[in-house]
Parts: sequence; structure tokens; C-alpha cells
Amino acid sequence: MSIKKISKEQPSDFKFDNKNLETAQKIIKNYPEGKQQSAVMALLYLAQKQNNNWIPLVAMKYIAKFLSMPYIKVYEVATFYTMYNLSPVGKHFFQICTTTPCMIRGAHDIVKVCKEKISNKENELSKDKTCSWMEVECLGACINAPMMQINDDYYEDLNKEKTEKIINQIQNGEKPKPGSYRGRKNSEPENNRKTLLNIKNA
Repeated sequence: MSIKKISKEQPSDFKFDNKNLETAQKIIKNYPEGKQQSAVMALLYLAQKQNNNWIPLVAMKYIAKFLSMPYIKVYEVATFYTMYNLSPVGKHFFQICTTTPCMIRGAHDIVKVCKEKISNKENELSKDKTCSWMEVECLGACINAPMMQINDDYYEDLNKEKTEKIINQIQNGEKPKPGSYRGRKNSEPENNRKTLLNIKNA
């Protein structure tokens, strides 16, 4: 897993657009008076989504002012958590889980495919500038290992061939179907449910 680096190229300004400004104000209202700074993680994520999946320094300063908190505290949060990207990533951002369950079940094959079809190194844009990838810690879908996250969607029960197919679809402008690639629903057993069969939509 590569170390996160702050981009040398930074935009000169940032502010929430009207939609995200309204969303940010709603988020802050969820916190009691005097505790609004606790919304910093949610607002950082909102800023990242608005700014093509990465957070520039100017956005951290904007959020610090927005929440009336020291800039260094926002910076510490953004640089600590791996879910925040501090340099530009692809429009299609692949996060490959390489924690133990996924690695045991073949995550190294997914990483190999990403190196071959996207870029040889983590956090480097593909030739067409649309995709990038990185290894990450557990994404919480261990039972469906190996898996990867592309933007907000999970792609589970993968192997080399299925990963290649997903990347090919994206590079051809198609939207691959999220979820299990073994045809199971959510995290049900691979050979379908054996219990609670009388419960609909379980």
C-alpha cells in the first residue's frame, strides 16, 4: 500500500456548490450546539465528492472556516483517514482490498489486473486519464472476498477474469453491475440459503 501524498498542484479556491452547501447545513444540524465541529468528516467527504474524488488544501481551509475550527485539525483528519484522497484520482477510482481474507482468496490477482489495465503503480492515472487504483485496508465485505470498491459501489466475489471484464466495461463507457459476481444475493451462502426459507425478501 502506498503512502498518501499531497498533490503539488493545488487549486486556488474552493467552496460548496448550492446543493452541497444545503447538504452541509443539514449535516451540521444533526449535532448539538457547540459540537458542530464533529461534522468535519462528513464535510470532508462532501468536499471530496464535489472535487472529483480528492480534497485540495484549499477545501480543508474552507471547511475549517465553515466549522469555526483550526485548519490544522481539519488537516489532521484528512491526512489520517485513508478514505480521503489528497491528490487527483481517476473518475473511476478503484480501491482494492488486500487485507487477509481478500488476499487469501486472490486479491493479488485483482491487483495484477489493475497494474496491467490501468497503471503500473498505485495512484497513477490510466493513459486515458479516467481510472486510477490503490490498495486499501478492509472494506467490510470479507465474506464476499475478494472484492474492490469503485467510487461508491462494491464489486464482490471476484477473480482475474471478472475483474478484467469490469475494467473493460468501464473503459468502453459502460456501467458494470455492482454486487456479487457469483450470483448470490448480498452475503448469502454460495449455494443459496438453507434456513429461513419461509421468509420473503430475506
